[in-house]
Amino acid sequence: MTARAAREYRWPDGRRLTLGKKTVLMGILNVTPDSFSDGGQWDTPEKAVQRARQMVAEGADVIDVGAESTRPGAAPLTAAAEMERLRPYLKAVLEAVEAPVSVDTFRAETADMAARMGAHILNDIWGLQYAPEPGAMARVAAAHHLPVVVMHNQEGKEYNEDIIAAMKRFFARSVTIARGAGLPEENLILDPGIGFGKTATANLTVLKRLEELTQGDGARWPWLLGVSRKSFIGAALDLPVMERMEATGAACVWGAMKGCGILRVHDVKAISRMSRMIDAIEGADSRG
Repeated sequence: MTARAAREYRWPDGRRLTLGKKTVLMGILNVTPDSFSDGGQWDTPEKAVQRARQMVAEGADVIDVGAESTRPGAAPLTAAAEMERLRPYLKAVLEAVEAPVSVDTFRAETADMAARMGAHILNDIWGLQYAPEPGAMARVAAAHHLPVVVMHNQEGKEYNEDIIAAMKRFFARSVTIARGAGLPEENLILDPGIGFGKTATANLTVLKRLEELTQGDGARWPWLLGVSRKSFIGAALDLPVMERMEATGAACVWGAMKGCGILRVHDVKAISRMSRMIDAIEGADSRG
């Protein structure tokens, strides 16, 4: 299996996360009414807590809470509306589970609130490059000493150059932004952004060529892969959202074998079994 970067994150509340020793699962907890696959299912803090506890019991190492849908065509929120929606859910989940809690937001103001409430990881779909707030997310992560997921993204789905070359340049800019904000490189987790700023075919191409990102210079960082139930699976297999679990699992196994040590998923129980099997094979004694 392709090598993965090792990290050990520890937080003041005693929670910790080790990367590089096993495949780590990030369980998706959308508290939005309009997410593409589970919008409205966890529409009270009580339901969200129940779901978070279930995912931890099934093998989730991190719970990722999102208060705004980022699916194409979703209605955007203001930072104030996002924070108002997020606050009660985040408080409840932080109190209910012992796993680290990530917050999925690209707004620095929301990230700052979440960090002050006790969130452990920031998950930024604009990879520290959200145009209206240049450098702001990196400064928040640095101020709170938090790791941040830096996802590749762009406006539109067309590329005037090789897509992997374009992605490498994007991540290089993100690293430069992080350095300028005083955010240590050890606190960066990279994400190829499957489903964002890419056509269905381009998503498959990025998956096929993942090692070009995760190895070489890319091996300096841990990589997160988010493919769960996404539309490129529907395009490839002509399957509706709720029938994409097996294909999600196949893409997750592929990604783990190509250097992605964190898998962001909805179907934790099934993907946990797959990832544990990958880790068992990887750890098998060559002497038989």
